[in-house]
Amino acid sequence: MAAREREEELVEHLVHINRVAKVVKGGRRFGFAALVVVGDQKGRVGFGHGKAREVPEAIRKATEQARRSMIRVPLREGRTLHHDVTGKHDAGRVIIRSAPAGTGIIAGGPMRAVFEALGVADVVSKSIGSSNPYNMVRATFNALSRCENPRKVAARRGKKVSEILRNRRQAEETTR
Repeated sequence: MAAREREEELVEHLVHINRVAKVVKGGRRFGFAALVVVGDQKGRVGFGHGKAREVPEAIRKATEQARRSMIRVPLREGRTLHHDVTGKHDAGRVIIRSAPAGTGIIAGGPMRAVFEALGVADVVSKSIGSSNPYNMVRATFNALSRCENPRKVAARRGKKVSEILRNRRQAEETTR
């Protein structure tokens, strides 16, 4: 029962459907590929890619793969990222920046779906290079997987969390 409750609270976003045709003796055979993003809107998100002869079956396969491949992303105040980060996959590059409260999600199609499923309320992002949805989603996940919270950074550097946060506040004040 607990597993079902967790499944019910997951949000699914269909990012892209691709139709491909195979020419055979009797005509064309169509196949479909689906790209789906799944998240709990509390810091966990995953994506999946499924292929089948029918659209609903491709979406089901992609959704199952997305649920299996979920990652946890640390969020600041439950609404934005702790720091700016870049990600890359093939020719697709993304830049993701944390934003002040009230900014909203400023991102293009595939990246927006990832942020909505993740539960990020304020973020600014830019896609550079490939506009292919698969590359954009993978580059976004590459960036999100490299996000760290201040506690982890402080432990690695042997400092206190307050020192790390103080340095961030000073950096924010100098950029204003």
